[in-house]
Amino acid sequence: MKTENRKASYRRVVTEEQGKSVIQSDELLQASPAVLPTDGTAGHRWAVVLAGGDGTRLQSLTLKIAGDQRPKQFCSFFGGETLLTQTRARLESLFHVDRELFVVTRSHETYYREELRNVDESRIIPQPLNRGTGVAVVVALVHILQRDPDAVVVLVPCDHYYSDDEAFGRAIRSVISSVEQYPDAVVLLGAEARYAEIDYGWIEVGSAISDTPVPLFRVNRFWEKPSMLQAQELLRRGCLWNTFVTAGRASTFLDVLCTAIPNVVLAINNALADNELEAAYRVMPAVDLSRQVFAPQPHRLLIVRDVTTGWADLGSPSRVMEVLARNNIHPAWLRGEYKLLPHTDSYQYRASQDGARLVPPPTISAEKSRNNDRQKRSI
Repeated sequence: MKTENRKASYRRVVTEEQGKSVIQSDELLQASPAVLPTDGTAGHRWAVVLAGGDGTRLQSLTLKIAGDQRPKQFCSFFGGETLLTQTRARLESLFHVDRELFVVTRSHETYYREELRNVDESRIIPQPLNRGTGVAVVVALVHILQRDPDAVVVLVPCDHYYSDDEAFGRAIRSVISSVEQYPDAVVLLGAEARYAEIDYGWIEVGSAISDTPVPLFRVNRFWEKPSMLQAQELLRRGCLWNTFVTAGRASTFLDVLCTAIPNVVLAINNALADNELEAAYRVMPAVDLSRQVFAPQPHRLLIVRDVTTGWADLGSPSRVMEVLARNNIHPAWLRGEYKLLPHTDSYQYRASQDGARLVPPPTISAEKSRNNDRQKRSI
């Protein structure tokens, strides 16, 4: 494709109006819009697998398991398959193989090249640097909109755990169904909170939307890594954990992104058109999708409540150990007589003749939180 044609394909004009960045015109594609099939958006559903994180907080554990400090998505925590491979297996029955994109970071090629050896190069997006979830999503959306202007996109992190893969599939279908009914909204999947977790992002749920086959709620606000007192109150009020699984029409996603980070969107568009992505990434600021894009725009969001998937974010060694204990999983790397984790982590591993024993940290249950008068103060 000639340079001038590439520029026309990627062009998106953003202007300032009344203090807000809005879309003035959309010329992302020269081709005519695709016609939706009779089964709704089924032929336009895309999965974006976010696999470019560095996972630095788990490096002490990946070193124990794999012998190097690889990012957690390329590590086998639960025996056998890596987190990335497990994610691909969950998506297999939900998306056509040609509509799965993998956003990775070039410095991790040693790990993802083998993992994705049977994936066509056109579906792998190697970022020159890790610039956060916001930038990764922009790059993926531009790629998808070039191919399919009617795309419905589901963002799926590949470094999380689900205890029930069938429930995960139902949850994905629920958020897609919600997007089909509300095409101008971005739909989040929020996990029912089990305890007052300060390392998770929380979502404060608003009023329910009536007459929907899938129970849908408005979003009041985000709470990123609250204090313990705040987390206890959020738990008492029925707020949800942010799983980061998110769905929406690609065009709606891009509208939301252009409102929050128009300069980043334009920079990515121009860099792809000019084949200068590496230079653009060198000066690109990191963007957190939840904190910098979604949190300022709760009116553009809806949320589906997840109570069955058993979701957990594997953000620390202690979280991995908690998941192992809660699900009675005993991978081979856990066997042996040593303390696995640094002294700063709450979980400890001890071997015995009866098998592995995990000593968990104290957690605050929902029932205890609701009965604790000290937690009734407002946030």
